[in-house]
Amino acid sequence: MPQFDLSLPDLQAYLATVNEPSDFAEFWETTLREAREHELAPTFTPVDNGLLAVETFDVEYSGFGGHRIKSWLHLPAPALRDGRRLPGVVQYQGYGGGRGLSHENLTWALAGYAHLVMDTRGQGSGWSYGETDDPAGAGPAHSGFMTRGISNPETYFYRRVFTDAVRAVEALRAHDVVDTNTITVTGGSQGGGITLAVAALVPDLTAAMPDVPFLCDFPRATTLIDEDPYGEIARYLKARRYDIEHVYATLAYFDGVNMARHANAPALFSVGLMDATCPPSTVYAAYNAYAGEKEIAVYPFNNHEGGQGFHLAEQVRWLRSRL
Repeated sequence: MPQFDLSLPDLQAYLATVNEPSDFAEFWETTLREAREHELAPTFTPVDNGLLAVETFDVEYSGFGGHRIKSWLHLPAPALRDGRRLPGVVQYQGYGGGRGLSHENLTWALAGYAHLVMDTRGQGSGWSYGETDDPAGAGPAHSGFMTRGISNPETYFYRRVFTDAVRAVEALRAHDVVDTNTITVTGGSQGGGITLAVAALVPDLTAAMPDVPFLCDFPRATTLIDEDPYGEIARYLKARRYDIEHVYATLAYFDGVNMARHANAPALFSVGLMDATCPPSTVYAAYNAYAGEKEIAVYPFNNHEGGQGFHLAEQVRWLRSRL
């Protein structure tokens, strides 16, 4: 895929026309207040990951609706022996993926962080293993997750996921080895969109690192490309011709552009200028709207893979400099 979107100078100047609902803040305050009526009740059960340098715990806590959400907590074994409190990193998964296996995804623990990897409810059968059910659901939907409950913000799939993600930060802070004042959130693609939401909804984060973020500038994304997952919404509207305005009204509560306007933690974004899954203009829409201090790593010849290992090394360097 060649570079197909706006030129880099135009991307840097691009401002999305995503409207923020008048009750946006109230909607999310109510959602989180209702979630917190359920005891968080985090549990941390040691598991044998077969490794010496990292200790892993099977985590459960109460997310949206009190539903139990699975995660892994990876801790660097030397730090545990020293009794030091650790800065924390919460990581969210890409579309269709779950938390994986207990011996996977260890970079942040090896770099000295308490690393919580959140399972995404209902996912984990695409490219990475997951175990968390989604007991809720409503209304007709296209295959996939993008249109589940899309007829109403109250029932939309990502209301539940974003709430789970906020509660994941609370679960990590509940562990006695974690420095509760030093928490960073990160994730790629869907995980990047979730990262933006948590950065908006949790006011005291140390940093946020949305990597090639998904769930941004829905009106542009769903009309610029037909690649999935955005294509799921387009095909839904192809069948439901009179629901267009209503669907975009729902999506506005979850759009990364609106979330970015409320986020203040220092942020490191990334973008691939040949990305046909999350078009560069949609990433820049969130980046340009982001209210806090921010940087963006640009990968001109990369698609949705972005910087991969190169960018992970940049994230490790950048976050260390913040601490």
